[in-house]
Amino acid sequence: MQVSEVLRVKGNALFTVTPDAMLSDCVVTMAEHDVGSLVVMDRGRLAGMLTFREVIEVLARRQREQRSGPTPPVAEIGVREVMKTDPLVVSPRTDINELRRIMLETRQRYVPVMEGATLLGVISFHDVARAVLDEQGFENRMLKAYIRNSPSES
Repeated sequence: MQVSEVLRVKGNALFTVTPDAMLSDCVVTMAEHDVGSLVVMDRGRLAGMLTFREVIEVLARRQREQRSGPTPPVAEIGVREVMKTDPLVVSPRTDINELRRIMLETRQRYVPVMEGATLLGVISFHDVARAVLDEQGFENRMLKAYIRNSPSES
């Protein structure tokens, strides 16, 4: 199975922001749409990724900084300050098992899918798990049907 097949089943909902967006607005968008990542686009090109991991890291950093003195409010943090600027990307032809291995090794839960300079979507670890589970379920049903319908030995 390839990444393109997972994208086809998943659908094409994609949430993007610019590097100049405010982190507070992004958190609202992520919560409203129940997504764990936003693709950061700058002039039509992939500039980075913002995931809940970066949000938590900046909140933890601000909490530590507040102990030593006043800090600017979280609402004033820009996406450019916290986004991952060099995210791992895959092509739609990437094998799903290879993607699983890469995601586990790099600890990335969200991976943009690019065809050249065109963003096709984002694959999450959840999407991969669902695709593998569905594929295994299908294979299991096919094997059971084969066994049920096989000629009995004489």
